[in-house]
Amino acid sequence: MVAAGAGTSGECRVEDWAQVVAVAAGNVHTASNTGRSHSVGLHADGTVMATGWNGDGQCDVASWRGVTLVAAGWRRTLGLVGDGTVLAAGRLADGACQVSRWRGVVALACGDWHSVGLTADGTVLAVGNNRRGQCAVDTWRDVAAVAAGYLHTVGLADDGRVLAAGDRSAGACDVGAWRDVVAVAAGSYHTVGVTAAGRVVAVGSNDSGQCDVAGWREIVAVAAGSLHTLGLRTDGTVVAAGNNEHGQRDVTGWDAIRLPD
Repeated sequence: MVAAGAGTSGECRVEDWAQVVAVAAGNVHTASNTGRSHSVGLHADGTVMATGWNGDGQCDVASWRGVTLVAAGWRRTLGLVGDGTVLAAGRLADGACQVSRWRGVVALACGDWHSVGLTADGTVLAVGNNRRGQCAVDTWRDVAAVAAGYLHTVGLADDGRVLAAGDRSAGACDVGAWRDVVAVAAGSYHTVGVTAAGRVVAVGSNDSGQCDVAGWREIVAVAAGSLHTLGLRTDGTVVAAGNNEHGQRDVTGWDAIRLPD
């Protein structure tokens, strides 16, 4: 395991993790009252580990079993169980952990204060803070993947189009013209997509250069933080754009990085 960034709360202490098949980072928008986060790892045997800030119990996942996928938001961790149900640990106040009734879920995403689930039939569920309409996804159909930012939610449709709900002030929901997209990611105020040709598109806030990805090639996956964007190349190396105040773009030398099976 490798990690880059501030690590002030221990969220980068992953060097001893082994037999990990998937990871999630508890991203949060940049503000004067944020900055602490946590990291989550999924073992091949379906157990889960976490490190970093645990102020709301978001790292209390040691008892989880049978987990196939993990997601992390600010003060929250979600785990998808093999039977399509979802586990949650962390802050209860905003309702983003109210996922116990979800069934048939195949993918998860965490925004700062809302949680999103993709079901096997291509519909989408969402709970938590909905003050900007980020949970207004109940009419979405034929969705293949989901992502969640600070105040917006993104869905990748089966036909390569992209849907968005939530705050539009920064332009992060301006994805209506995108076509042939195969993967999406959401930062706090920006949205990123990978096309079938391996190129990358981005919309939204670009204050730190997080949307300066037009020159990237041979990309197979992307991830978005609060003010930065990462891209995984076909050769296993990683490219980065955006803010590097805490070393979160220091990925030079990373190689053999792969997607979860």
